[in-house]
Amino acid sequence: MALIRPFQAVRPAQGLEKEIAALPYDVYNRSEAKEVVMAHPKTFLKIDRAETTLPDSVDTYDEAVYRQARSLYVEMVEKGEFVKESSPCYYLYEETMNGRAQTGLVCAASVRDYETGVIKKHENTRADKEVDRIRHVDTVDAQTGPIFLAYRNREDLNSFFEKVKTETAPIFDFVSDDGIRHRGFKISDEGEIKFISDAFSKIPNLYIADGHHRCASAAKVSVKRRESAGTPDENAEYNFFLSVVFPDSELMIMDYNRVVKDLNGYTEEGFIKKVSENFDVTEIPASDDKPSRKGDIYMLFKDHEFCLRLKKQLESDDPIKALDVSKLQDYLLSPILGIKDPKTDKRIDFVGGIRGVKELRRRLDTDSAVAFSMYPTLMSELFAVADAGLLMPPKSTWFEPKLRSGLFIHELS
Repeated sequence: MALIRPFQAVRPAQGLEKEIAALPYDVYNRSEAKEVVMAHPKTFLKIDRAETTLPDSVDTYDEAVYRQARSLYVEMVEKGEFVKESSPCYYLYEETMNGRAQTGLVCAASVRDYETGVIKKHENTRADKEVDRIRHVDTVDAQTGPIFLAYRNREDLNSFFEKVKTETAPIFDFVSDDGIRHRGFKISDEGEIKFISDAFSKIPNLYIADGHHRCASAAKVSVKRRESAGTPDENAEYNFFLSVVFPDSELMIMDYNRVVKDLNGYTEEGFIKKVSENFDVTEIPASDDKPSRKGDIYMLFKDHEFCLRLKKQLESDDPIKALDVSKLQDYLLSPILGIKDPKTDKRIDFVGGIRGVKELRRRLDTDSAVAFSMYPTLMSELFAVADAGLLMPPKSTWFEPKLRSGLFIHELS
């Protein structure tokens, strides 16, 4: 059963939330991150990506970058731009995008639950990405980016969270530059804290929706500190990690689309003919529409568009093979286009659904020969894969809106 607990959050001083809140560190390359930091001096991105405040000659992963992150964090605390709660609390974090709201519980989740499989994953992690965040968390001595977790819907928790939002004044309420509204609510009453903790103690599993690398890094920092502590302390803050936990009923997975640079030597006509061996191929009018049902994959060329649907005899009940992204990979990208490992092949790129079909068309006009517009992976599919102890293909899920960093910080000591 899931173990979560309240924590003494470090939060932006009242009124600074909009200036400080930042998108996750990994949505930017270095030059993009530097532009954001230059335009917004208080943005938390300068701590998450401290190389942006150093000369370009300093390597992104130089030890000086992590020391700079710690220095910038301490400086903001000393200036009063961040304040620490006097006692452990839970929080609600609500995001509203295009009229749709999702509300998650901000808490400290258990590293032990991650290690024992109570918190389930659906993706592999890359060691190089882990090392970066391990060094960042360990040096700053705090977890700065929340891990996005999900659980199967519980009406008692939904009703309670709605009650809190109705009866409690928000601790922050602002609209970020991308039009998303962010509201936060503090839960400090002991009885309410106990209700939440008890409710989660009856939930058998939590699932990582987004933040696999941050989660793996938090676990490895925990192991490192346990080993150096000598005497184990299961209640130490480093044995817990910053999380926002959402009911699956409120989450939206967007499509995660693919563009490929060439047709692997095929002419367009020959390629379509080859694809038709595994898929039913129907030409459709070109539009900015996305697939409207599971199983449909739209294949886009500069002047033509087709709907692909895997032939019935090739369909599978296996939770991995049944994913639309797997069908595309197993029956088209790998055998026809020769893309065996989409994680490393430079001929393929991935486009988040938030960018729309127009971005796929732009890529077709600039650097790609074919694009594939996908139907979003379902939350039920994510749960099924994780419950089976399996891993999804790379770039299977794209969650929106993104959680902001800097609104809640979990210090480790």
